[in-house]
Amino acid sequence: MNENEKWHRHLGAYGICIYEEKLLVIQKGSGPYIGRYDLPGGTVEANESLTEALKREFIEEAGINVGIKRNVGVCDYLIPYELPKRGTSHIHHVAVLYLVHYIDGMLTMNPDQFEGQDSLGALWVSINDIGATNSSPLVIQVIEWLKTERLSLEVQRLDDWVVLEK
Repeated sequence: MNENEKWHRHLGAYGICIYEEKLLVIQKGSGPYIGRYDLPGGTVEANESLTEALKREFIEEAGINVGIKRNVGVCDYLIPYELPKRGTSHIHHVAVLYLVHYIDGMLTMNPDQFEGQDSLGALWVSINDIGATNSSPLVIQVIEWLKTERLSLEVQRLDDWVVLEK
C-alpha cells in the first residue's frame, strides 16, 4: 500500500440467487460500480447481523424475500475511488457471500430511493451475458465461483478500475 493512499473499508453481505442459468443482479446507481451489474446486498448497519443485512438489502434493492442456503465465503477488493467527505482515495471492499433462494415478493425495477440506496432496480441476467465491462468485480468473482466452487483467498487490487459516468 502506498503511504499516500487513504482507505475506507466497506463491509457488506451479498446474495447469489440463480434461476435457470440466470443471476439476479441490481443495476448500480452510485459508488465505484455505478452503471454496472452488482449483487443484491450491501452495508451491514449498526446492531445488524450479516444475514439480517442481506435479507433487508434484498427487500430494499430487489423487492423480494430470500432464504439463506449457505455461506459461500468472503472476498475482498482494493479499488481506487475517492470519497471526499471521508478524505479517502480507495475502498477496501470486503464482501461476505451467501447462496440464497427466492421465497416471495415481486422483483422491482424501481426500488424506493433514499439516502444510501444505490440500486436502480433488479433483473435476471444470463450468466453468459456477464463480463468485466458490464459487471462489478464481485459479480465476476461469483461467475468464477459458479464454475469452480472456489473463491480467491487473495485480495484483488484493481488499480486500473474505471468508474463509469452517471
